Amino acid sequence: MLFGGLLLAATFNAQATLTTYTNTGADLVYSSVSDVTWTADANLLGTMMNQQGYGNVVGAILAVTSVIYDTPNSLDTPANSGQYTLSSGDFSASTYGQTNWFGAIAFINYLNSINYGGGNQWRLPSAGTNPQADTGQTTSELGQLYYTELNGIGGNGNALPDSSFFINEPGVGGTNWTGTEAQNPRSAWTFNLNNGNQSTTRKNSATVGVWAISSGQIAPVPLPGAAWLFASGLAGLIGYRKRTFAGIQ
Repeated sequence: MLFGGLLLAATFNAQATLTTYTNTGADLVYSSVSDVTWTADANLLGTMMNQQGYGNVVGAILAVTSVIYDTPNSLDTPANSGQYTLSSGDFSASTYGQTNWFGAIAFINYLNSINYGGGNQWRLPSAGTNPQADTGQTTSELGQLYYTELNGIGGNGNALPDSSFFINEPGVGGTNWTGTEAQNPRSAWTFNLNNGNQSTTRKNSATVGVWAISSGQIAPVPLPGAAWLFASGLAGLIGYRKRTFAGIQ
């Protein structure tokens, strides 16, 4: 019973591909198919802004990351320098959760800095090694989630199927950044969870959402009370065994 409690009441779907659990106060979803962990909130950035205030969240993000490095392109500051200087303008102040590619990476860095959900290896989803612009792309991590694990159909009007695993899906506006740069380094790959379409978007477009992912499963952290109870029980058992053996001798 104790060890089951340490799993924090994880729940499984029929195929045991997605597992929901709570770790250090954060709701997470583990995929046994892709061996990755998602934040259960598909618009975590927007939720944080609503709860903590836009200025507070953006300020905290910029305090962690001021410059993003990428393949040199004309959007860099200065142009073609391979680095981009962040500002509050990279985060939408009207639609909470929307940001450009640089802001999305900075938000991921912030999650790692606060050890969100007990993890510090958060990143943007990958579009795969040879991404293509079309529906039906299952080699990307968002495509794997949409098509394989949640049985999305693809095409106009076929948004990411609603599930009990996530909240605020398909995210703000439906389109989400990946961490994969396009052949033209001014753009990066995005995935639209409203129709299952994968395409490229200019990196400076602050109208795209961000959904964090981490490789593997972030191990649940035992509750302090449960750990103390386990240690106390173990100590009591050892003491009992010593007294028993002493009586026998």
